[in-house]
Amino acid sequence: MQPTLQHISVLLNEALVGLDVRPDGLYVDGTFGRGGHSRAILDKLGESGRLIAFDKDPEAIRVGDQLAAEDGRFVVVRRSFADMAEELRQRGESGTVDGVLLDLGVSSPQLDDPERGFSFLNDGPLDMRMDPTQGQSAAQWINSASEADIATVLFEYGEERFSRRMAKAIVMRRAEQPFTRTADLAEVIKQANPAWEKHKHPATRAFQGIRIFINRELDDLSLGLKAALEVLAPGGRLVVISFHSLEDRLVKQFMRLEAKGAPIPRGLPIRESDISVSVNLVGKAIKPSADEVSANSRSRSAVLRIAEKR
Repeated sequence: MQPTLQHISVLLNEALVGLDVRPDGLYVDGTFGRGGHSRAILDKLGESGRLIAFDKDPEAIRVGDQLAAEDGRFVVVRRSFADMAEELRQRGESGTVDGVLLDLGVSSPQLDDPERGFSFLNDGPLDMRMDPTQGQSAAQWINSASEADIATVLFEYGEERFSRRMAKAIVMRRAEQPFTRTADLAEVIKQANPAWEKHKHPATRAFQGIRIFINRELDDLSLGLKAALEVLAPGGRLVVISFHSLEDRLVKQFMRLEAKGAPIPRGLPIRESDISVSVNLVGKAIKPSADEVSANSRSRSAVLRIAEKR
């Protein structure tokens, strides 16, 4: 029997401070994972407070259902956080939420379980889907996509500068034998990478790119940020924790645009008070302390940003 895989919530205290949790409030945890942030929010809620969590991962939902059975203030929904606006509308609670938390990326249990296929550190099936029952697996895509499409995904989502070399190597090898395992794909990518980064596996960026593409992570994030603004009440907080530059750039640009309003053509006679602004930025970007990074190396790249709905 496989041991229970643990997840350490990143920037936990900072997220709680950012949410400014009220005992009687309604909150949304858009990425339940294994419930670290959700449990911490519930600890701050009173008897009338409520928390709605979202996750696509069936194992996360299993853990969430256990928590829901123990705590009547909590419910977990098997949907992407990109769908939170529709879900809250169906519940008659759109525009009443006091805080939304999005802890992006892949959880430690997903990374550490070889059967999920997210990591090359332990060999496993080449899957990478957060919901293994939906969509195309990484193996199905990598064995059928064109060389140009593979190169584009590795470059745009993995920020891999040797994407074309890697794509060519992948297509040449799959002509002899299709890819089915993570270690096999990682080895081919490693051999195609001419410049290894210190303390980083040569396939790291490529695997990130494939995972983001397979799970539509950036698409979901764009939709989820807009959905969060829709469900929040005035004064409600949006707290987002990102783990790589593509996510953080998207979050930063979204919050800045919503805080400044749409660009106005130069010379157009519009008063500042007429510009539609939907949020106020709260503080600066927050990064983990040295102590947290020392205790949990996976927190190293985390960035937390906060916005408050006007």
